[in-house]
This record gives sequence, C-alpha cells and structure tokens, in this order.
Amino acid sequence: MKTTKYFMMVLVCLLMQSATCLADGRPIPVEQLPKAAKDFVAKYFPGQNIIYAEKEYGKYEARFNNGMEIEFDKKGNWDKVDCKTTAVPAALIPEAIAQYVQANFAGAVITKIDKERYGYEIELSNDIDLKFNKQGALIGLDD
Repeated sequence: MKTTKYFMMVLVCLLMQSATCLADGRPIPVEQLPKAAKDFVAKYFPGQNIIYAEKEYGKYEARFNNGMEIEFDKKGNWDKVDCKTTAVPAALIPEAIAQYVQANFAGAVITKIDKERYGYEIELSNDIDLKFNKQGALIGLDD
C-alpha cells in the first residue's frame, strides 16, 4: 500500500512537470504577451510589427518583421533588446553606459542590450561586446 501511494505521488509529479514543459517553448498569439510587454513595444517601438511570440520557461520572446528580438521576464519587463543593425532606443540605456560608449567608441551605436545579474551586457555596431556593472562601470570587453 505504501509503495503504491509513493508510486502515485511520483507519477502525479511527473505528469505535472510534463504539462509545464509542454506549455513552454511554444509559439503563442501576440495577444497573449503580458500587458507590460505590449505597452513596452508600443512605447519604444511604435509602428513595428511583432510577427512571432513565444513563451519559454516563464519568459517571453517577441520577434519583429525587421529581425529585431526582445525578451521579457514572466511579468513582461524587458530583459534583452536586440535591434540587430539599428540602435537600441536611447531611453533604455543607462546614462553612464551611453556616455562611456560615446566617449570611447565614436560612431558606434548600441545594437543590443541585455540585463544580467551583475549589470548589463551590450553589443556595439562594430561587433564589440562590453560588460558593465549596475553602476555603469566597465567590467569587461570582448571583441
């Protein structure tokens, strides 16, 4: 009896986990993006069309018809913005990072910004990657 109870408990846990995994990594209708994500897109990327949305492991991803991609956390707050060949909106870039890039990489623009636990990782139009702490101080460079 005890073994059967244990087996049933394990089976229920496995089924619950499978159901959760099936829901992740799947395309979703754009309308199912969190409100905060849709508001973010409307504010910073007006006129851009989302052609694909996906939910994976509680996070969301939106892809646009121009190739741009944005990742959001489960609440719809942006986590990564990849504009590919165009500049990330200036309002998304912390002031200290923007000043550093302007002073040290004249002519380059930030095409990707990614929030990390330690701060930010950015990619420039000249293919240089920079890492900054939360205060905006440079902590790493990768070319």
